Amino acid sequence: MSNDSKNYDVIILGAGASGLYCAMHASARGRKVLVLDHSPKAGRKIRVAGGGKCNFTNMDLSAANYVSANPHFVKSALARHTQWDFISFIAEAGIAYEEREDGQLFTLDGAGLIAGLLVTNCHRSGVEILLDRKIEAVTGKGPFQVVSGTQVFEAGSLVVALGSPAWPQVGATSLGYHIAEQYGLKVLPSRPALVPFSVGGRDGRFCKELSGNALPVSIKCEGRTFTGDMLFTHKGISGPAVLQISNYWRRGSALTIDLLPGQDIAGLLEEHRTENTLLNNFLARFFTRKMVGLLLEDRDADTPVSQLTKARRQELAERIHAWVVKPQGTEGFNKAEVAAGGVDTAEISSKTMEVRNFPGLYFIGEVLDVTGWLGGYNLQWAWSSGYAAAQFV
Repeated sequence: MSNDSKNYDVIILGAGASGLYCAMHASARGRKVLVLDHSPKAGRKIRVAGGGKCNFTNMDLSAANYVSANPHFVKSALARHTQWDFISFIAEAGIAYEEREDGQLFTLDGAGLIAGLLVTNCHRSGVEILLDRKIEAVTGKGPFQVVSGTQVFEAGSLVVALGSPAWPQVGATSLGYHIAEQYGLKVLPSRPALVPFSVGGRDGRFCKELSGNALPVSIKCEGRTFTGDMLFTHKGISGPAVLQISNYWRRGSALTIDLLPGQDIAGLLEEHRTENTLLNNFLARFFTRKMVGLLLEDRDADTPVSQLTKARRQELAERIHAWVVKPQGTEGFNKAEVAAGGVDTAEISSKTMEVRNFPGLYFIGEVLDVTGWLGGYNLQWAWSSGYAAAQFV
């Protein structure tokens, strides 16, 4: 069969959040746009985001909510297409949403509505979306050629919006990194982020015994501290506070966890040092009975508070307020919401998302070395970076 060649102004690789949003806005500028994706369905990651409710942005958002080798890179795009712009976009479409803790915004009726809105807007503005198409080769220096099966697609602008290897179960791959390297760009080492930790040894047994239990904690690592819920799992620890700190964790680093933030257990024991309350009953005011037993490790459970030595009170305070855990690792890309690392932003224009020394080649969204906190920040980066590129492709 002979090759079938088609020409466009813009080819966008990836029908995820950043790719669809970029396509919609580029087409609105009169550009002839093609979106190509190997997935059978557009916006698959959007559809499962936020437990299917899609935490699509955050009310309180700044560059401080992102991790990158260049912390200033995100500022331009975030300032030119803000959370308020995206909120207006979905509000005008009649999609209902609610604000939850820490400024997080979720849809009321499901993430599919946002994915559907993006696809509908693309179709209305004339974007051609081809799904279930393997991207076999990308060549050229502008115009660019993309080979898929027997077809060759050509365009003056190529936008790589292929995301990261996180969540391979919804089709995530490293293809975006490979294309970047093909064009001579540096790709910073990629690792799972917003991901649970696996814990071994004695601490791992502690976690396994408490699997399914959650409590508010304060967790520190690499000079960063997050406060929120932590969930014990069969493999280790998870929950919002843990996912947040995972963005900063490096293999070999320890976590310091305060299991009772806002309290001072040593001070409370000192205050009640004249009481004959048994220690396990005293601690049961703050923790479940099972957790108390595990914390005490069969020591002093039936000892009255009044008989505890100062050294023992300090030892308990250390155990409760500064539990040091050295994870074996993370649960990997299968359980990671995003990836840290990616295409080095030093080679990308923060205004246009275009490769500085390669006119017509753009990288947007999660494929870049930009990782947001948990709470809608990564999707906002998809919207902002996609919009930025759409103004120049």
